[in-house]
Amino acid sequence: MRAQIAVSFVVGLLFSLGLSLSDMTQPQNILAFLDVLNWSPVLMFVMAGAVLVYGIGFHLIMGRRTQPILASKFDVPTRRDLTPQLIGGSVIFGIGWGLGGYCGGPAIVSLVTGRPEPFVFVAAMFAGMFLHQMFFERPAPTAAPKAGQN
Repeated sequence: MRAQIAVSFVVGLLFSLGLSLSDMTQPQNILAFLDVLNWSPVLMFVMAGAVLVYGIGFHLIMGRRTQPILASKFDVPTRRDLTPQLIGGSVIFGIGWGLGGYCGGPAIVSLVTGRPEPFVFVAAMFAGMFLHQMFFERPAPTAAPKAGQN
């Protein structure tokens, strides 16, 4: 368990350094990508680099290993359908991203700047997560025990 926490910390640190070095923690860079009149392709190149590294790494790892080093099995999503919740969540994410210039990772990394904007964004993000959990993630019903069972 400690090894998983240490690896998670190092991976998160590398991710935050990558976001910082590529200036993806600066909302003006994100907003410039979304601005059709003053378009900047920087975010596209950062995304393309990330997808390329992930794609190569995923296929190398999945082709050579039967299980992860620090877990009993790979946790790869199997669902391929588009649900109204997925589409609605994507729309809400996109609106928030376009209005604020942040998404989750860069906003959390930006907290170290001390500026109020990332704190407001992260607070709103956590409020949205809480509301989603409160209203949409209902626990699965449990079957009542049959007579004679405990």
